[in-house]
Amino acid sequence: MSKKVLVLADVRRQKLRNVTLEMIGAATRIADGGEVGVVILGKDIKALADGLGNYGVDVSYVVDSAELEHYNPSAYRKAFMEAVRDFEPSAILMAHSAVGRDFGPVMAARLGAGQVSDIVDIEGEGDDLRFVRPIYAGKAFTKVRIKQGTTIVTVRPNNLTPAEAGVGKAGTVKELAVSFEQPDLATMVREIVEKANTGVDLTEAKVIVSGGRGVKDASGFEPLKELADLLGAAVGASRGACDAGYCDYSLQIGQTGKVVTPDLYIACGISGAIQHLAGMSSSKVIVAINKDPEAPIFQVADYGIVGDLFEVVPMLTSEFKNVLADR
Repeated sequence: MSKKVLVLADVRRQKLRNVTLEMIGAATRIADGGEVGVVILGKDIKALADGLGNYGVDVSYVVDSAELEHYNPSAYRKAFMEAVRDFEPSAILMAHSAVGRDFGPVMAARLGAGQVSDIVDIEGEGDDLRFVRPIYAGKAFTKVRIKQGTTIVTVRPNNLTPAEAGVGKAGTVKELAVSFEQPDLATMVREIVEKANTGVDLTEAKVIVSGGRGVKDASGFEPLKELADLLGAAVGASRGACDAGYCDYSLQIGQTGKVVTPDLYIACGISGAIQHLAGMSSSKVIVAINKDPEAPIFQVADYGIVGDLFEVVPMLTSEFKNVLADR
């Protein structure tokens, strides 16, 4: 039975993040021949709706307002509900990001909907769809099915197959005029001051080079950064490295940091505490570099190198340079 599935686009700095295409691909599968809609909220984001029909989107809702420049649950709820009333979805997809983790429950409560958080896969077909999500720090998986009513799902980035261009749909763009009065907004975010970060976004990176306490100090991240730059990778860190002051907490990967699922994860000087494994054990290929042959990280690694990272990482960088130079 075909359905109507609505996707909340994940927007950062006036750009659609890759997880949006992953959600559109999932929405197409869930809709099973039905309609797929996308909601784009923000400021100066009208152009983002162009061409989404070619990815299989039937209708794109755009709410362009200064009040939506930064995430505000009250403003998002009012704007998103306008699209929900018009589209009447049976399922809603959001990214399992800082926004989705907060806004998903907000909308579930508002709509009286069932919610499934942090899914990494979808199994089954038609009305027998099951959403797969990790539990116990990734040691086990549950398969959840919502039997009736609206379903709200948050999707972990880098796990589902993204929609591809070439569908050929024209797609409809609807600009929604939403007014935000003071009683609607309990709080207002006027400005967000971010630390400068020109590197690859950790949560969407295909390759991550990560360091732990084994880097010894802040300068120990330099060879890791050199390797990451060569591979077009993001640099991450364990909580131990962050707590020691070797790097900023924005790089932290783990149970209390970011959860990542890259194609390649290179762990340098990371012992492999369960809290760190919870954030990266779903990576497709894991390479561990550690002087301790008994380090727990080797239990989840696909490839293990027992050695000093300050010797091994420069050797890897040199070899990668040679391989890339031959291409």
